[in-house]
Order: sequence, then structure tokens, then C-alpha cells
Amino acid sequence: MDKFDSNRRKWLALGGAALGVALLPRRAFASLSTARPRVLTLSNLNTGESLKTEFFNGKSYDKDQLARLNHFFRDYRANKSKNIDPHLFDQLYRLQTMLDTRKPVQLISGYRSLATNNSLRLHSIGVAKHSYHTLGQAMDFHIEGISLSNIRKVALSLRAGGVGYYPNSNFVHIDTGPVRNW
Repeated sequence: MDKFDSNRRKWLALGGAALGVALLPRRAFASLSTARPRVLTLSNLNTGESLKTEFFNGKSYDKDQLARLNHFFRDYRANKSKNIDPHLFDQLYRLQTMLDTRKPVQLISGYRSLATNNSLRLHSIGVAKHSYHTLGQAMDFHIEGISLSNIRKVALSLRAGGVGYYPNSNFVHIDTGPVRNW
């Protein structure tokens, strides 16, 4: 009887995994499983800059394009840049693919120097002392024409890091830290 139960559990687990894969939207599944170029279109709401970049060519990250993204995500207050975790860009690309949108991501906050983060903490209880922004692993954003609740829902489904929801401030936070949400 124990052997039967063990085999049955394995088959049930395998069937559940197959069903989960089958339920993924085709575009989302393709973006996760195939080696294809990854393009991001962004607007920085604080600097007025726009950027369209193919940061991954289907086989590897493009170092020059990552450098452009690092500059784009800079702490504009202190004019300091940091290498941004490329997985954050991957996460954002997958999010846009699952949302089926080509609209630019409106960046509100990317990298923050410790000085900037500490200054912001003085004026807001929503700024973490040990923020992933200071590590180059977080961003706050919205996408014009896409509801924040839908962005949040899809970001949570990725299970790729932290997801914060700030509807009163009109942004969603994502990071490449542990999976958690608030």
C-alpha cells in the first residue's frame, strides 16, 4: 500500500506541474523559456529621459546597454550610479510580457545612494533603512494605461523578489531580494 501511495503522489505532483505550465499565458511562457532578445522601453519621470534598449541579445547581456541602464537608473539627486542587478531588468521584461504591453515603464525611483535614502527616510515612513534601492536591486514604477493592481498581481505571480503596492503614491515596487510582499 505504501508503494502505491508513493507512486500516486509522484503522478499527482507531475500532473499538477504539467497543469501549472499549461495554464501560463503563451507569451509569458515563451518569454521565460526561449532565448530571445529582451527589449525595455523606459521613461524617467524625474529627469525627463527616455530609453529603449535591447539589454539581452538572446544569448548574453549587452554590457554597453547595461551601462546605459545603470546610468538611467542613477540616483539623480546625488548624480551617482551603481551597477543594477540585471535580474531586475529580466523581471521587468517578463512583467511587461505578461501584461502584454509595449507602453514605456515610468521609472520613479531606481538606485538610491545611502545619503539619498537616509534623507528620504526623514520625510517618509515608507522608506526602508536597508532598502534594496541602495544595492541596485529595486525600482518603483508604473505603466501608463495599466492599473497598479494588475501590475501588482502579475508581479506577485512571478515570485521573483519583493513586491510593494503603493496605490496612494501611484507606483509598484519590485526588487530582486527574497520573495515577499506588502
